[in-house]
Amino acid sequence: MRKLAIAAILAAGTASAGGIEIDVQGAANGTISIDLFEDIAPLHAAQISALAADGAYDGVVFHRVIDGFMAQTGDVQFGDSTDGQFDMRRAGTGGSNLGDIPLEVPSEKSFTRGMVGMARSQNPNSANSQFFIMFQDGAFLDGQYTIIGEVISGMDVVDAIKLGDGPNGAVIGDADIMGAVRVTN
Repeated sequence: MRKLAIAAILAAGTASAGGIEIDVQGAANGTISIDLFEDIAPLHAAQISALAADGAYDGVVFHRVIDGFMAQTGDVQFGDSTDGQFDMRRAGTGGSNLGDIPLEVPSEKSFTRGMVGMARSQNPNSANSQFFIMFQDGAFLDGQYTIIGEVISGMDVVDAIKLGDGPNGAVIGDADIMGAVRVTN
């Protein structure tokens, strides 16, 4: 059933996407509304929408949060805090059962405060389910990561997300979670 729901949303493409709403729980509490950029990142917007519609993001932790830079989440494989096998040390090392997505680079957008980008490995075509929200401008990321959307409300919630420790921003102990993630039109 899960794969059929994802396949249907991916097949529908941009018609199904519009945005997502994230209910954050933990040190930060509230809702973040994100407008997805289906026109400049259609593959990424469709995948994020499919995972959200399937409930895959519900309960997933913010595992990497760097003060003055960004908050990262979306590891549906190892970041689900409701999974009986959950181990915070593994959060951020996985993806989803959907395929990786090639880099989609917009020339008209830049990583500024509130922009949402897709996380990836060293391979620029390896984005899957993880994404990050910018606390501050970061034009040095332009052209290297796909910009998938922008926070249209709830930046106060983003600013309150529990910060990680050390240079890589790994969150230790209780992390903030995406309690529920909904697709909006």
